[in-house]
Amino acid sequence: MVERRYPIDDITVKESWRLFRIISEFVDGFETMAEIYPAVSIFGSSRIGADDPLYEKARAVARLFAENGFNVITGGGPGLMEAANRGAVEGGAQSVGLNIHLPMEQQPNAYANVVLDFRYFFIRKVMFVKYAQAYVVFPGGFGTLDELFEAITLIQTDRIKPFPVILVGNDYWTGLVKWIRERLLGTGKISSDDMDLIQLVDDPDEVVAAVKRTVIV
Repeated sequence: MVERRYPIDDITVKESWRLFRIISEFVDGFETMAEIYPAVSIFGSSRIGADDPLYEKARAVARLFAENGFNVITGGGPGLMEAANRGAVEGGAQSVGLNIHLPMEQQPNAYANVVLDFRYFFIRKVMFVKYAQAYVVFPGGFGTLDELFEAITLIQTDRIKPFPVILVGNDYWTGLVKWIRERLLGTGKISSDDMDLIQLVDDPDEVVAAVKRTVIV
């Protein structure tokens, strides 16, 4: 017979309080984000410094979006998230940072003028998708890839309305797109239409133009 380390009632109470925290994060997110429209979610590495050309490109893209009537949503951290929040402020838009509590790396940047803090990744993902009219994905690591494939999967399965998913940085993303085409499409794991869910774009003006072709501000 297995001995329980904690009484079952204690476990139930702990799980119940966790449920209240989850509901609280959803409520805070919905109430804050409801007025953020239209908006673009911009993703990218937290490990990019301000002296990196990618930082300036993300800043320029966000500023262009702001100047064209879009607010900008990021993960609220350093690196390319900071660059995008900074560009949004410079362009006069609402600059949203959806910060996540992590044991390392994630510290809120100073350029978000609308800030939300999350304990749970899945709630934060809902905010990224629900309140964005497009995803713009710069080079990044596992977190960036997670957000990218989450969006593609939701669009593919008709769980959300289709919106532009734009990969910025041909040198970085071409290999992944080739792998998707050869391994996923080539072996019948996805359909040819699924390849149309992502766009490779490098020029900041073209990034904004690609979104404006499908999103009316």
